Amino acid sequence: MTPQHIELVKATVPVLRESGVALTTYFYQRMLKHHPELKNTFNMDHQETGRQPRALAAAVLAYAEHIENPTVLAKAVERMTTKHVSLNIQAEQYAIVGEHLLHSISEVLDVPMESDLIAAWKAAYMQLADLLIGVEKAKYAALNTENGGWTGWREFEITAIENLDAAQLFTLKAKDHSAIKTAKAGEFISVRVKLADQDLYQPQQFTFDTDQAEQYQIVVKAEENPTAFSVNNALLQHYKVGDLVEVSAPSTL
Repeated sequence: MTPQHIELVKATVPVLRESGVALTTYFYQRMLKHHPELKNTFNMDHQETGRQPRALAAAVLAYAEHIENPTVLAKAVERMTTKHVSLNIQAEQYAIVGEHLLHSISEVLDVPMESDLIAAWKAAYMQLADLLIGVEKAKYAALNTENGGWTGWREFEITAIENLDAAQLFTLKAKDHSAIKTAKAGEFISVRVKLADQDLYQPQQFTFDTDQAEQYQIVVKAEENPTAFSVNNALLQHYKVGDLVEVSAPSTL
């Protein structure tokens, strides 16, 4: 990035503080309209509640504030890339995100796509995307070398459902009966289910309270105010023993 790019990005910080959520909400709506297939990647429940636009707005603001030295965001990058790997985010998807983010900045801030500001944000985004793609590539490679590790989504069978106080305990075993990575307490997996009435796959993270080996057990609680995309409620209401779900390898946030 050039010094001019850095100054232009920093100049948008006040706007991001004031209207960042409006910008990221518009961005997600725009991107998902043009690429509805990504609704199978993003948690639409978090879109409905505004959780994801708020999280992205905070991340974009932090990046703009530290554009001169993004290494100070190392912890945030680690957390973000871990979640991306758990959702099987691929390098080519960054081009889609970048295209719609830049157009959203142009349209929400009412500046031409040919402006210096958009050129600056394009340079900033490419710098960030290259960083994230590199970290995620290393994480994918590491998972593939671990005993029982894997990348992407893997089919697991629900082999037991037990009633708990205000929740249910689902036991999941790999459909292919091959080894699975041992998970430690505090680690999480992403579980992706098919929402039949939405014709959509939706992911949700579940954290382990105890070490897990040979099988995974997740505690599923009903949500008080669920949206139509609630993974928890889908599991509780529509899934039974013998059904299949998709699972990502355990990771640590």
